[in-house]
Amino acid sequence: MHWIAFGDIHESTGTARFIPELDTAEAVIITGDITNRGSREAAQEVISTLQGMNPRILAQPGNMDTDAVQAFLVELDMDIHLRVRTLAPGLGLMGVGLSTPTPFATPGEVPEATLTQWLDETYAKAADFDQLIIAIHEPPHGSTVDRIGSGDHVGSPGVRAFIERVQPAAVLTGHIHESSGIDHIGSTPVVNPGMLAHGGYVRIDWEGGRLSLELESIR
Repeated sequence: MHWIAFGDIHESTGTARFIPELDTAEAVIITGDITNRGSREAAQEVISTLQGMNPRILAQPGNMDTDAVQAFLVELDMDIHLRVRTLAPGLGLMGVGLSTPTPFATPGEVPEATLTQWLDETYAKAADFDQLIIAIHEPPHGSTVDRIGSGDHVGSPGVRAFIERVQPAAVLTGHIHESSGIDHIGSTPVVNPGMLAHGGYVRIDWEGGRLSLELESIR
């Protein structure tokens, strides 16, 4: 079985139709930034379009999403923010969305201390899984997936410390569009596919209790 993951949609879904085997995935995992400071209606348009390609969506808000977006995801029972969901026997998915403060005063920002508290509290719900994939919109500090154009690292130290301590099976992240790539923190692969409009996505396969991830691009 397989899943397709991406984020940083920003209300632009056209690229998704070119993703191979999107329609046969067990679910589509969205790591954040569904809209551009958008309303419930904006989120509904994005999700409805993606459901036309695959009806099984699991999603969380990013820093560019409003409370109305999160409420819409909860209403449809597709939300993963501060939740742990079963993907397959022994395999779980945990989500923590939003981001730490940015220079742009986006709607989905929380203090660093809140983000790290959320990580710990949500992880406490995940004890029953042999392997855990964690979707964290904010990337870990000091990695190859948190660098802006100037080369500065702008990710979260708390996210990095959490990954170092917990060593989940994989981390899906985003937020920093120009830092598409894969890094490793200890044994944990951390994958940022970049903006969906740029063609990046992650394919996740689970066969015989073995998890594998590949960063892919349709371009």
